[in-house]
Amino acid sequence: MLNALWLGFFLLAAISATAQWLLAGNAEVFAAMVQALFAMAKLSVEVMVLLFGTLTLWLGFLRIAEEAGLVQTLARWLAPLFARLMPEVPTGHPALGLMTLNFAANGLGLDNAATPIGLKAMRALQELNPSSTTASNAQILFLVLNASSLTLLPVSIFMYRLQQGAPDPTLVFVPILLATSVSTLVALLTVAWVQRLPLFSPVVLAYLLPLALGLAAFVAFLASLSSAALAALSGLLGNLVIFFIILLFLLVGAVKKIPVYDSFIHGAKEGFAVARDLLPYLVAMLCAIGVLRASGALDYALDGIRFLVTATGVDGRFVDALPTALVKPFSGSAARAMLIETMQSQGVDSFAALVAATIQGSTETTFYVLAVYFGAVGLQRARHAVPCALLAELAGVLAAIGVCYWFFA
Repeated sequence: MLNALWLGFFLLAAISATAQWLLAGNAEVFAAMVQALFAMAKLSVEVMVLLFGTLTLWLGFLRIAEEAGLVQTLARWLAPLFARLMPEVPTGHPALGLMTLNFAANGLGLDNAATPIGLKAMRALQELNPSSTTASNAQILFLVLNASSLTLLPVSIFMYRLQQGAPDPTLVFVPILLATSVSTLVALLTVAWVQRLPLFSPVVLAYLLPLALGLAAFVAFLASLSSAALAALSGLLGNLVIFFIILLFLLVGAVKKIPVYDSFIHGAKEGFAVARDLLPYLVAMLCAIGVLRASGALDYALDGIRFLVTATGVDGRFVDALPTALVKPFSGSAARAMLIETMQSQGVDSFAALVAATIQGSTETTFYVLAVYFGAVGLQRARHAVPCALLAELAGVLAAIGVCYWFFA
């Protein structure tokens, strides 16, 4: 799938450039495409320098949290909920701790670090699966919740915005929090409906109802603020949450007599390895998208969509963010490259860049996650995983667009 997507970018660029040369007499388009290749290769390295630091930093802190028992405590706290939502998984099974750690990494916006943990969780769930080729209910729920991309602290998005010169990298914190909550809620409700899970049991309601009421109260509070106040609050909350999560990890580790420095170094080494392996993918996708933009093909496509949207009387400013939304189900690296390219071409704090950042932080690579997670354990029948995941993806995109109009329009 990624092979076809990447090759398609270059073929579309070639067709668009040839048309500009033969029909419009623009022979300079080929020079622009070659220049875009080298410019994007350079940009990839610049992004990776900051990505090295970000992943190294956060995987170091995550290791402290794991060794201090915070992840295990969270797993025990969630055990009654998992028992209702995944009744085929025994209490205390290793899959529960791995899933919790996976959700924690995703919640911190460390999607690249969450993948290897998620694969371990999927293998543990496969041990309980009576079928070697058909996904179990527990595996489907785990995958769809992953595809909903519950991101409570999107540090990678902050990092990309910082690298592109945003004066307040955490400006999109609250919009992402709201949009990702919508996608996760839709994911849970759709799977629960298909699997007939007891969402209205007292135990499940005891977990979900306070969260829903808290989110509703938070939204009601936000509704009373002006756009300027919303933007300021989002930045303030983002910075406060980041700092106090770090402080919590360190203090709990110190109380538990964990050698926090040694634990941080051990986890940071893993982050360095994860970041190093991402560079080829980032170079490949950024260069392909740079050529596509330089050829004019991407602009032609967006202009066509914008014409159709404005013809219906709808504000079309969100259209420039759609490339991120359109490729996100297929490839995280392509969506990441689209986001960076949008920030570069439109401005890091432009409306399109803010929408694209919110979409990137509240959606997931559905088909990639499906292929990797199910492929790792040899599952061939996904059952209802795909439609449920895509519905959650669509809900996240629509929520991201709507929330950004609320906050930044």
